[in-house]
Order: sequence, then C-alpha cells, then structure tokens
Amino acid sequence: MIFGIDLQLFIAAVAVALFAGVVKGAVGFALPLILISGLSAFLPAELALAGLIMSTLLLNIAQAFRQGVAAAWGSVRKYRLLIGCVVAAIAASAPLVTVLPDRAMYLLLGVPIAAFTISQLMGRQLILHARQRAPAEVAMGLVGGFFGGIAGVWGPPVIAYLLSFNTDKIEMVRVQGVVFLIGAAMLMLAHLGSGVLNAQTLPFSAALVLPAGLGMWLGFRLQDRLNPDRFRRLTLVVLTIAALNLVRRGLMG
Repeated sequence: MIFGIDLQLFIAAVAVALFAGVVKGAVGFALPLILISGLSAFLPAELALAGLIMSTLLLNIAQAFRQGVAAAWGSVRKYRLLIGCVVAAIAASAPLVTVLPDRAMYLLLGVPIAAFTISQLMGRQLILHARQRAPAEVAMGLVGGFFGGIAGVWGPPVIAYLLSFNTDKIEMVRVQGVVFLIGAAMLMLAHLGSGVLNAQTLPFSAALVLPAGLGMWLGFRLQDRLNPDRFRRLTLVVLTIAALNLVRRGLMG
C-alpha cells in the first residue's frame, strides 16, 4: 500500500499523470480531463478528483508564466470576465460534488463538447464576432466553472470559446494557463472546504505532480514544433476524444 492504495494502482496513477502531462504540454489543456477520466477508472471518484488538484494548480503556473509575468497579466486583464465567471461558478458548484450523480455529470459535459468539436473537425468552423465576446465569455465561464467545481474539469468550454474566436496559438496556450491557474486555486480552496482534499488525499495528489510535470516538459517540446493549423486540429482531436470518453462513462457508468 502507498498513500492508502495498492502499489499497482499507484503505478497506474503515475502513468496516467505522465500521459496527461504530455498532452497538457502539447495543446495546453486536458490535464484534469485525462486525470479524472483515467484515475476514476480504477479509483473512487472523490479520490480521483483529489488526485488531480495539485498537478492542475502547479503545472498551470508554469504554463501561465512561460512568456513572462507581463504577458500573463495582460491575459488576466483581457479575459477578466471569463476568469471571474469561472471562479464564481466553481465556488457555487463545488458543494454539489457529493450530490450530483457521476453519470449525469459526465453526460452533461461530454455531449455538447463532442458535438462542437466533431462539427469543427468536419469543417463547420464556428468563428464568433467581436461583439459576441462578452456574452460568450459569461456563458462559457459559467458552464466551465460549474463543471470545474463538481468534476475538476473546466477546460472544454473555455477551449471551445477560444477556438470560436480563432485565438493565436501562443496566446491560446497562455490564456488557458492563466484561466486554469486561477480556477485551480479556487478548486483547491473549495475542496479543502468540501473535504475532498484532506490529510489522507493531499499526499496522493502531491505525488502525481512530478510525473505530470515531466510529461508537460515533453509536451512543450512537441507544442513548439506544431504550426497553427496542426495545433488547432490536434486540440480539436484531443478535446473530441476526451468528450467522447466522458459520454462513454456517462452511458456505461
């Protein structure tokens, strides 16, 4: 036993964290999505949620500040409405983590995101006008934050928003880091309060930071070699796979 679970399960958790880190470094997101999907396949849902919190917080610091403090602060100012809605919704929905059935949660998040990404991959690209930015930020921020509080996953709606405005690759990755960092801090505080993150689960969560960080370093090297079109397509493919996996979990339990 290690951190309260069997050794083979811990090794499997490390492998999931490493893979999640590689994807995170390559496309800028999907770390918590892969961790919650992978870990909950063999661990209790609340332990899986606790397991992703520390990696999500610390790795997004590296991503948010990769181009420096000034660039990160510029993203905070530009996307302050989106960030505010994510944070508020995480705080409001975190207490529901022990109430909402897992299957319902997976379907509510997976179905609309899968529909969006598949349509994008089929060539039906949705690009919104600048005048639609504020309503879109509010809507996607609230939706993302709602699912962030109950599942630790607020990336898909935020990514869908950024893709809809055809955001530049470097800015997109940086904005994701900033939004996810602030959301992760809120998530940690919320679940210290809910009891999901406690003296028993915190060491397990901390242990997954190193493999996830190594994976992200490898993923950064891949990201730097991707041209914008390939980056967008890879982002959509990863998002589609993650969303379909959530749908599968919702249908099969």
